[in-house]
Amino acid sequence: MACELLTVGQMAQADALTIERGTPGFTLMLAAGQAVARAIVQRWAPRPTVVLCGPGNNGGDGLVAAASLLQQGWSVEVVLLSEPDAWSGDARMAWRHWQAMHAEFAAGTPVSRPLEASCLDGRTLVVDALFGAGLTRPLEGAAAETLAKAQRRALPIVAVDVPSGVWGDSGAATGAVHCELTVTFFRLKPAHLLMPGRALCGETVLADIGVPDTVLPHLQPRTWENVPTVWQTVYPRADTAGHKYHRGHALVWGGAQMTGAPRLAARAAARVGAGLTTVCVPQSAWAVYAASLTSIMVHPLAGVGPNQWQGGLQSLLDDARLSAVLIGPGALGGTHPGGLKGLVLTVLASGRPVVLDADALSVFQDDPELLFAAIAGHGRPVVMTPHDGEFSRIFAPSTMANCDSKLARARKAAQLSGAVVLLKGPDTVVAAPDGRAVINASAPPTLATAGSGDVLAGLILGLLAQGMPAWQAACAAVWLHGEAAQAFGPGLLADDLPEQIPTALRRLAAHGLG
Repeated sequence: MACELLTVGQMAQADALTIERGTPGFTLMLAAGQAVARAIVQRWAPRPTVVLCGPGNNGGDGLVAAASLLQQGWSVEVVLLSEPDAWSGDARMAWRHWQAMHAEFAAGTPVSRPLEASCLDGRTLVVDALFGAGLTRPLEGAAAETLAKAQRRALPIVAVDVPSGVWGDSGAATGAVHCELTVTFFRLKPAHLLMPGRALCGETVLADIGVPDTVLPHLQPRTWENVPTVWQTVYPRADTAGHKYHRGHALVWGGAQMTGAPRLAARAAARVGAGLTTVCVPQSAWAVYAASLTSIMVHPLAGVGPNQWQGGLQSLLDDARLSAVLIGPGALGGTHPGGLKGLVLTVLASGRPVVLDADALSVFQDDPELLFAAIAGHGRPVVMTPHDGEFSRIFAPSTMANCDSKLARARKAAQLSGAVVLLKGPDTVVAAPDGRAVINASAPPTLATAGSGDVLAGLILGLLAQGMPAWQAACAAVWLHGEAAQAFGPGLLADDLPEQIPTALRRLAAHGLG
């Protein structure tokens, strides 16, 4: 699967390398425009169509698409943002191609009509070939007015590359409107997966236009769509000669009052394959946990506060068979923030892979450098799983200067903290300190429910416990989390997710894994 994501600059470099190797630029443009037309014909019956063309290569792709539709009997009008006399290069060749096709299939010379909203009159399909992914300023003037009018009229819009007004590298949108279909080429860009760009793209089709995969090593992509091929080589597989400790021992810190979150996390860790899962809890809450967890061990800690619990926690951490630790879900209930901070630092000093979620992050909002220093001295992988609110508490806006996208913010946070940062949302980003990142696009909206993040943290823990590297474990957990939610469907509660993990694992097995 073509899972690499390319920036606008990298895609331009891919085109340039292809041209250097002997493929004319206009040949690529012909393939792109014909791919747009092919996608349209597959989804709509012939209808009056207007193609809005800008002066660059995006407009050239639109002209080729218009010519292809015209050849197939469609009623097509081309409207130009600027006079064709000012065009050059491949876009100029595309204008001549359109003129030739118009003379052959529509008779006469096509009129060079300027862009204005009245061009929509009598048309029932709009092709947006105005700007594409390279635009990095607000969409304004006649272009913005025309597309906004098309949206008000509920006309289906097909975008070439990305909807005009969506920034290709960040997914930001300034003046863009929703499209029914977006056709892009060779590889997706971050904007196709990052919100709000992803929502504005509608259905996205990735077309092969003749750019060879052999250009990729020269581009050195560092961002991928989160699919199993990204992490499959290190996904843990069961050993027929193994026993439970070969599958890892996962430890979850359980708070005294908010007991649901740790239990959800522990069940997820066990379901994803951890050989042994333990929840350590204050003695006062032991009965609550023990009554509802049968295949998961519940270890009581004597005492009435973090200072007294710390010794019991340390004893568990000293067990050489312990593989990975999760602290954060429901952790603050009944615990003073300062006490929880001490417990987090104890866990980080243990030399075990650690997942920090929820409260374990928020308690450091007044001193994030203390957390980062503990991570730096930890020597083992750490995964942080903030949502946007938690992220802003730990990473001040001043530290995110010049980060114009969720992808850039997650990357910068991973670099600053030394941890793998999983920034949650409909477009979850997982970034490693070395710059690798994935964007996840498979999570259904039903995951926006209380407790689903606790399950995700538990999945990461279970994979870490089995020895999976931290960045790949976080990526795999996000994918499995989305698959489990998809398997359940509407009406999802977080309680349902651990029971759907076996279904997600079967889907993973269909990829040759698990």
